Amino acid sequence: MAEAIYVGGLLVATPLLDDPNFRRSVVLVLEHDEDGGTLGVVLNRPSEVSVTQVLPSWDALVTGPPVLFEGGPVQTDSALALAVVLSGEEPLGWRRLQGRAAVSRLGTVDLDAPPEILAGEISQMRIFAGYAGWTAGQLDNELQEGAWYVVDSEPGDTFHPNPDTLWRTVLRRQKGDLALVATFPDDPLLN
Repeated sequence: MAEAIYVGGLLVATPLLDDPNFRRSVVLVLEHDEDGGTLGVVLNRPSEVSVTQVLPSWDALVTGPPVLFEGGPVQTDSALALAVVLSGEEPLGWRRLQGRAAVSRLGTVDLDAPPEILAGEISQMRIFAGYAGWTAGQLDNELQEGAWYVVDSEPGDTFHPNPDTLWRTVLRRQKGDLALVATFPDDPLLN
């Protein structure tokens, strides 16, 4: 398990977290400042809204499923996009995440830029409606309460082909007892 919150790391909801916004969620940390708070996006909440309905010009660049993802409960009327670049270059309209090696080619996309300038530069992309945010100290309190596990990410997590299985997938690859949490039933009362 990772020891501290960092850009590019994952927050994985523990079975104790029953907030419907975050139940069994996997959050990629995009920004973290102990004095300013933390910002991330939920990676495993595809919506039923197609990208074509909201941002049709970006539809051809989106990695499946071609829908908006529910990035979190904050500013759900705004969109944030993540993309992986093909090379180590930083193309116009894309900004690198300032994190560890696992996210070295991952960054945010300026959705106001023309998609054509990034078409040959990116290999994967997803668009998120809203984001998850915590004020300074808020996430630390939730960690102490046992709401989240902090774990290392792997390059395929952001664009996992089956988002519904991401929570279990991330937990299964952890060492020790944490891997067993992946088998925790959806409803322990029915166990």
